[in-house]
Amino acid sequence: MGFSHLALCSVLPIPADPVDLHHTEAKRRIVALRLTLISAYGIVAALNRQDVLVAMTKSANYKNSAAFYDVDGTLISINIVHSYAYYAARHPSLLKSAAQTAVTAASLPLFWAADKISRKWFNELFYQSYKGASEDRLILLAEELFEDVIKPNIYPRTVDLIEESRRAGCRQVLISGALDFTLAPLARYLKVDDFIANRLEFFEGYATGKLCKPFVGGATKPVIMRDYAKQHGIDLDKSWAYSDSYSDFPMLAVVGRPTACNPDGRLKRIARSYDWPVLDLS
Repeated sequence: MGFSHLALCSVLPIPADPVDLHHTEAKRRIVALRLTLISAYGIVAALNRQDVLVAMTKSANYKNSAAFYDVDGTLISINIVHSYAYYAARHPSLLKSAAQTAVTAASLPLFWAADKISRKWFNELFYQSYKGASEDRLILLAEELFEDVIKPNIYPRTVDLIEESRRAGCRQVLISGALDFTLAPLARYLKVDDFIANRLEFFEGYATGKLCKPFVGGATKPVIMRDYAKQHGIDLDKSWAYSDSYSDFPMLAVVGRPTACNPDGRLKRIARSYDWPVLDLS
């Protein structure tokens, strides 16, 4: 399945043809159980799980729906700082690598503060750290980054969430402030339809430290999602969005079925006030 550079549902499907069930009594019990699980958003709570795992019942309406997923903190437990640290530690020059690693460590408080103030400012500040990096090297190391750092930190229930959402007929879209070449292996692993990510600007094969437009993050996500929906015939009122951060409130508010995943304190309070589902994928 291909995807372009441009997203909790665990489906518990009700059999389309109950006559196919050989045991009538068993059929009644299964269907009755599934029907009792249906909730307000057309989502069901999966049983025998310590945490709440929501699910969508199959419906023809979902063919025009999408599930948009933030990535860092939502589907994986790490963020873009970890990706940069991995690249810095593997720079061809050991001396320069050590210097880059030290700079990264020293900059963490500044990055944290910038992220709390403005996600756009944070990304613009952070990606300056890539200035001078070889495009070929970044792309080459992206696969190793995925295997060594990203894949081991995918939340345990992420794959089930996306797989069952796909079965329900939803288009799967990752939308993240991460860089496209670091997100591509994850998108391929999760078998999503598309991913939307930031892109570094390169000049003669080397990063300038600037991002190409459009910037992906925070308040720009709903604009990008609306454009994507228009291009692909998606009804946002019947679509899902998942995020862990209050900074993604605009992204959650633009769809009809927002869900807080592993939420921070502010988003958890917002979710409770709006009666949004709150999920733990760990």
